[in-house]
Amino acid sequence: MGLQQFERRLERMVEGVFARAFRGGLQPVEIGRRLTREMDLRRTIAPRGTLAPNDFVVTLSASDRNRFSAIEDELVTELVSVAHEHAKTEAYVFIGPVSVAIETGEDLSPGMVLVTGEMVKSDEPPEARLVLPDGRTITLGSAPVTIGRLPECGLVLADPNVSRQHAEVRPAAASGLAGTGRYEVSDMGSTNGTKLNGIPIVAPQALKDGDQVTVGATTIRFEQA
Repeated sequence: MGLQQFERRLERMVEGVFARAFRGGLQPVEIGRRLTREMDLRRTIAPRGTLAPNDFVVTLSASDRNRFSAIEDELVTELVSVAHEHAKTEAYVFIGPVSVAIETGEDLSPGMVLVTGEMVKSDEPPEARLVLPDGRTITLGSAPVTIGRLPECGLVLADPNVSRQHAEVRPAAASGLAGTGRYEVSDMGSTNGTKLNGIPIVAPQALKDGDQVTVGATTIRFEQA
């Protein structure tokens, strides 16, 4: 994704009635830059790899917080994606799920932003999700997620090359590829098949962070903290 795609998606968010509020002052992409900088500054070399912060607090002035209020939830989602993508690019490792909280700093002037990051370990299974090309995300849990064109699918795609029930992502323990928080993808007898990182699959395949699942003409990224 990178900061450029992050910026383009946020620009689409603030089109129309919100556009005037973002013509000057603090821009959303600057927050993304500060977050990746915090990851770089606080990275730590460890036996398991280069560890980076996964728990972030973004502090804005009261006026900027008010400007961002209409897109705050979307901004948090995008910042989590920025952290994942930056970690992938720099080969950083997280010790827990990525989270971003936005707070108000009463003593901050408009245009100022503070981003702090900590390494916070979680005993919960690793957070996993599917990321669509347009930035939408589907959080994975204990239930399988069916991908297809039918309205009852967990992930509905309007792709004519996708079958009604095309593929399924589910906890890997369901087919013996056991491991806490692990997931797998399988084809459901689709017409055009399912690819994992460009290779057609014929049996369930375990997923790892950053894998690309292609169904029809749509490529979906699997992310796991």
